[in-house]
Amino acid sequence: MIEKMKKIVIVATEGRKEAMISGIRDLGVVHISETAAPNSALSERLTSLNRVRSVLVEKAKEEKKNSKKAPKKEAPHKILSGHDFERLHEKLHAAIAERDILADEITRMGVQKDHIAKWGDFDPDQIRAFAEKGIKFSFYLLGKKEMADLPEECSYITLKSIDKQNAIAVVGDELPAQFNGKKFSLPEMGVGQLEVEIDKRVKKVASIDGLLIESVPQIPGYDKAILKLTDEIVFNSVSDAAGSEEGLVLISGFVPESDLDAFKKAASSNSWAYVLDDPTEEDPVPTKVRYNKVTKIMKPIFDMLGTVPGYREYDISMWFLLFLSLFFGMIIGDAAYGVIMLIVSIILNIKTKKVSNINLLLYVMSIATVIWGSLTGTWFGAEGALRIPFLRKLVIPAIANYPEQFGVDSNAAQNTVMKFCFCLGMIQLSLACVMNIIRKWKQKSLALVADLAWLAIIISIYFLSLMLVIGEQVNLTLILIVVLSGLVLVIMFGAQEPGLSFGKGLKKGLAGAFTTFLDTISAFGNVMSYIRLFAVGMASLAIAQSFNGMASPMLKGWALPAGILVLVIGHGLNIIMGLLSVVVHGVRLNLLEFSGQLGMEWAGIPYEPFKKSI
Repeated sequence: MIEKMKKIVIVATEGRKEAMISGIRDLGVVHISETAAPNSALSERLTSLNRVRSVLVEKAKEEKKNSKKAPKKEAPHKILSGHDFERLHEKLHAAIAERDILADEITRMGVQKDHIAKWGDFDPDQIRAFAEKGIKFSFYLLGKKEMADLPEECSYITLKSIDKQNAIAVVGDELPAQFNGKKFSLPEMGVGQLEVEIDKRVKKVASIDGLLIESVPQIPGYDKAILKLTDEIVFNSVSDAAGSEEGLVLISGFVPESDLDAFKKAASSNSWAYVLDDPTEEDPVPTKVRYNKVTKIMKPIFDMLGTVPGYREYDISMWFLLFLSLFFGMIIGDAAYGVIMLIVSIILNIKTKKVSNINLLLYVMSIATVIWGSLTGTWFGAEGALRIPFLRKLVIPAIANYPEQFGVDSNAAQNTVMKFCFCLGMIQLSLACVMNIIRKWKQKSLALVADLAWLAIIISIYFLSLMLVIGEQVNLTLILIVVLSGLVLVIMFGAQEPGLSFGKGLKKGLAGAFTTFLDTISAFGNVMSYIRLFAVGMASLAIAQSFNGMASPMLKGWALPAGILVLVIGHGLNIIMGLLSVVVHGVRLNLLEFSGQLGMEWAGIPYEPFKKSI
């Protein structure tokens, strides 16, 4: 559920400003409305800390990857703090900056060395010394035609050919600018000198890397310093944004109603004055979602997607979980894949020694896949699996992927699954209408008539979809009457609001009539889009069958290992593509089709109370 919030303004005297802000932070329940831009010096310092920490973490990963033997147990390192930490950080920050410069120089010199290596090893200083004595050399690459066109008075020395072209050193004046030929610019250093300079820099980089590896144990110190600095930045941002008037300091924000008692107690003990009020429609109210033991399973999904419902929107965690579980099972579609995912879930559970939300989510999704795959008789896409009596008894023939084994026509079975998909769409979108009707009934809003009309439209579109895709006989005239009547009712009542006269609401509805018409067409597309559950599931089955067919001739004799490899790679890829399909299709049906019918925009502000990180 989405917790109710109270708007609050906290007041203290100018002299108690720092104490008030510290007290609010220690309490840790107030979401501050306004903060100032972060201090630039502190932000630069934070960037510096994060930069060094990221390099140390990268080095730690490299060392772990390169270590072939089991890591030796070492004595715990002392985590530096205070001046010792500052000295180390300055040293590491400067070393990383130097390493970056050295790396660029190594790359640049390497490119230059490759460019001049074809000319052989030489000392450019010697050539420049000749020039100081009046003997000038210019170097060119020429083809046969250009060689023949050289002026008779041109003096040159023939060098070793390069890339099947003639390399020459012209003595004296350069060749005319219009002469066709590729001039070689004299570099600062020769190949040998470049190799020496590159080697110096490589050794210096290795030395810096050694320092970084030695400093890897200080990562926890960096974590602590980053959190501490982040707290300081936030504190200053709140302090700078605090309003001031006639010797008083004001801080505004929001507090969950469940935390009001704790706030009032803190306000009393700290002598804060405050004003509480209900948020208005214009207020940027943060959203705090309270998950129960079941819906908390969905938190990793919402965190990954970065979606937060608006304060006045719905918490659809439970419905999201129920429908996504079903969609997941239908899209993956294979019971054997579900068993594999279930085993992985158990292994992760054993390794972490605790049941996390991600573990629970994996359990639910893998079990849903096993159930759907069992009902459709799909085990690694192999028809032969149904020879096992136990697996055969689990199948519902009407939706089986191999219906011929049960005396059911394949087209009839596919039509049944498609009908089930459309039915799911109708149920989920109708649920959205019912939820809107209940909310508007509580608000005593006439707009609930529009949602009743949407409910009728969606049910009618469901039957229209069955006619168009499956060929079922329906009363098309009745469907058109319901859809058109519903469209009229949506236009008449969709813009009605409490406190707004019917005439004004009707005027707003008529102004948006064309948009409502487009929404009706969109509703048809929304119901139709649930067919993707059938299509993606069938595609997954077809891929599994294809790999089975490829491997089947190899599963004997000397080719057996190759056949097993084809099966492992093929089904592994199919599982990965299925998981991607869940994100693309399963999540979409909840976040777009279902949420869109609810009128949700997922533009909520996450509730982030002002509190210490450490």
